[in-house]
Amino acid sequence: MIEETTLNLPRRSNRTRKITLSIALLVAALFLFLAVKDVDWKIMLTTIQGARYEYIALVALIFSVNLFFRSLRWRILLSAEKPVPVLTVFWANNAGYFGNNFLPARAGELVRAAAVGEAAGIGASYALAAALTERIMDAIILVLISLSAIFTLHNLPDMLVAATRTMAVGGLLGLVGIIMAPRLEKQITWVVEKTPVPARFKTAVNSLLSRFLLGMRSLQNPQRLFGFLAFSAVIWTIDAFCCTLVANAFNFTIPFPIAFIILSALGLSSAIPSTPGYLGVYQIVTVAVMTPFGYRPSDALVYIISWQALSYILITLWGGLGVWQLKLWDRLFPRSSAA
Repeated sequence: MIEETTLNLPRRSNRTRKITLSIALLVAALFLFLAVKDVDWKIMLTTIQGARYEYIALVALIFSVNLFFRSLRWRILLSAEKPVPVLTVFWANNAGYFGNNFLPARAGELVRAAAVGEAAGIGASYALAAALTERIMDAIILVLISLSAIFTLHNLPDMLVAATRTMAVGGLLGLVGIIMAPRLEKQITWVVEKTPVPARFKTAVNSLLSRFLLGMRSLQNPQRLFGFLAFSAVIWTIDAFCCTLVANAFNFTIPFPIAFIILSALGLSSAIPSTPGYLGVYQIVTVAVMTPFGYRPSDALVYIISWQALSYILITLWGGLGVWQLKLWDRLFPRSSAA
């Protein structure tokens, strides 16, 4: 049945899309201003002029391989429903990243769920549940990685240590929640039903809850959980290595522990709806994280602008191919002019 295998993307009027985009751009502009207000532009220009672009080329190759690994990791969750072709997941996953780069509020998550749900016939609701579970697990893993990295460093700002410890507690609680929640579905549903809120709200909460639990159940299998965690370790280690390479390209050094902390901050900042392509968000987060370690704001901006530009180019390439392969263009950018 079509209702079970498709997930319609939100249809908005041109006016609504323009308002949403305008707000997102204003937020991006504000964050960019805060990120660049203390930058020495002469130092930044000198750093860019001395770049070694062979490192950037190597990062581009490794980044593309890592996109494939990310698809294999998501496939572990999707295949709990039924076997899904590797290339189908690869194209759908990259189409979703493409959507996140050009659409606000992380609409790419809906894109990749809809795409793989239809192409593989597994049901878009389950694909969305798997996507949500992947994001939750990523946030937990990043928090725990950040905590581990903090323990290897010395003379850190007290605020950074306190924030990381607080997030670590949240991450551990989240991990326990993912393990226990599917076993407590009846009790959780009972609590929602007893809550004194309108019935429409209860229905929406129960619908969202059922999707979360559906995805979480895919990790109840120990072999599947081990595979997911193993791929996560490989993916984030590769990303940290790329982080160090980008820094080397501009003649400064980012040690692995600091690279993991930067990636954790960026990953957590991207876990919530934000501006298209996280414009402004990534810049202010990177400056805020790197400067306490003694890096100049100009170095932080050179790093994140280069990383983000490279990501944009590669995701536009691979994601654009995914959109073309799965015939998603009209759904991503509808031509409807309804008011």
